[in-house]
Amino acid sequence: MWKIHNGKLIQTTDESRIRYKTRMSAAIINSLKQLAEKYDTHIGYLLENGYSNLIDSGSIVYDKKNRPKDRIEFRTTCDKELLDSLKEFAKDHSLNLNDVIEASVAYINYEDVKHANWRYRVEV
Repeated sequence: MWKIHNGKLIQTTDESRIRYKTRMSAAIINSLKQLAEKYDTHIGYLLENGYSNLIDSGSIVYDKKNRPKDRIEFRTTCDKELLDSLKEFAKDHSLNLNDVIEASVAYINYEDVKHANWRYRVEV
């Protein structure tokens, strides 16, 4: 992100974001790649939108017996507070974080996702 400091633009790191890794279904990752390309965004922004919508809904239905068998490691970034809220949500519902992350894909609102250029925003 960029900040205006003393009338000059200075590039800075967004301290509110955190890097994390998880294990997700390869099929879900591939579909998210296609959706990210279609909506001109990034997979991380799609997931963030799903996380916040899932937390807002307050409930989740997940069958642990139907876990995908094709999970691979996936790394991205997310808003630190949102990720902490998602971890708490998973804990409250007695689920693994990976399960909640995969379930959040169904809660993505594609019309309300951050644009790919969001990380280049200018803040005062």
